[in-house]
Amino acid sequence: MSKSTHITEKGQATIPKELREKYDLKPGDEVIWMDTEDGIVVRKRTRTGGRGMLVPDDLSDEKRKEVADALSERVRQRRDRNYEEV
Repeated sequence: MSKSTHITEKGQATIPKELREKYDLKPGDEVIWMDTEDGIVVRKRTRTGGRGMLVPDDLSDEKRKEVADALSERVRQRRDRNYEEV
């Protein structure tokens, strides 16, 4: 199937209805734009039960929270370091 749409001045494009229905795209869904040798590829972003974290499925909720908190702290520290360098 091939469809065309126009890009608005804000850089927005409408996904044709037939494709939204075929791929179950709903308002708020996230899509990924990939630059390939053949051109642009758009894919629906899917998440696993790990809420996007690469951790084993058998971790308890408490352990998942510990991992998430530790990662958040590392991101916060890295961000703070980057702000100090500016």
